[in-house]
Amino acid sequence: MSKKATKIKKRTDFWERNRKTHGYLLEKKIGEISYRVIRAVLLFGLCFLILQPMINKLSVSLMTEANLYDATVINIPRNWTLGNYKLVNELIGYWKCLFNSVWVSLVVALLQVAAATLVGYGFARFNFPLKKFWFGCVILLIIVPPQTIMSPLYLNFRYFDIFGIFKAITGNSLNLQKTMLPYLMMCATCMGFKSGLYIFMLRQYFRGVPKELEEAAYVDGCGNFQTFVRIMLPDAKSMIVSCFLFAYVWQWTDSFYSKMFLGNMELLPKGLNSIAGRLDQYVKSIGTGTLASSGLLDQMISTGTLMAIIPLLILYLFAQKGFVESLSQTGIKM
Repeated sequence: MSKKATKIKKRTDFWERNRKTHGYLLEKKIGEISYRVIRAVLLFGLCFLILQPMINKLSVSLMTEANLYDATVINIPRNWTLGNYKLVNELIGYWKCLFNSVWVSLVVALLQVAAATLVGYGFARFNFPLKKFWFGCVILLIIVPPQTIMSPLYLNFRYFDIFGIFKAITGNSLNLQKTMLPYLMMCATCMGFKSGLYIFMLRQYFRGVPKELEEAAYVDGCGNFQTFVRIMLPDAKSMIVSCFLFAYVWQWTDSFYSKMFLGNMELLPKGLNSIAGRLDQYVKSIGTGTLASSGLLDQMISTGTLMAIIPLLILYLFAQKGFVESLSQTGIKM
């Protein structure tokens, strides 16, 4: 039987079954088609809302300043150029900022995830005095903005001391400001940026792991730490990857803790925040005016934003499998 004859036969069978069901089959088919069309339109709209700003920034970063004032140029540049990327690199020292941001974000994210994994497992599996109180403190760590404890944090590390020991020995407290040490100490003690959220996520994950796995490990002679390392950690790999990505990305874009603790270290958020002032200095140095035009400033900000986002996109491409798995597993176990 030919393909045409097969299609005609299927169509005839459909209308015959529709007649026997008094039009129910046709209504069901129309409903399915309508659902698919509406779903496709909504997905397209959501994707457009997410991608449109990025597409606009990419377009602005690749066109000359004259194209910004040309009413006939909408999204596709008339004159293509990579000069904006070179200028941003010159203004903020992109490669130096990128290197500093990569290693700082990596160290901070690893410390945060390691500490949060231990604490989350402890909350999920062990009973200890004031457990609910301490977990309430974790929730407060999520809710309370870090700006509210800015002054105590600054004073604590500006005049750092442990029970007066340093002052008794040297006569002065330690000044840990403008170094990495205060931030590393906070991350290692689960007081870093968003550490409370990572503890909560990992606690919820470990609570969903069957206790029979741990009991079997105990029977085989494993202690608490061995069970955690050999049984629980491999199973929680996808969730740990998810927490690592969150920690890395938030540290990558953070300017609050970085400005407070890291001093004059050149990082991408700091470079992007100062791009307007540096652009004005550049314009003055080349003798084309006293202030940069709004169009040129918009181009530099758009270009710099893209240059800061690209490394994160590359990181996500390598880690997306574990990230998606963690989201699906969390949805089931929580």
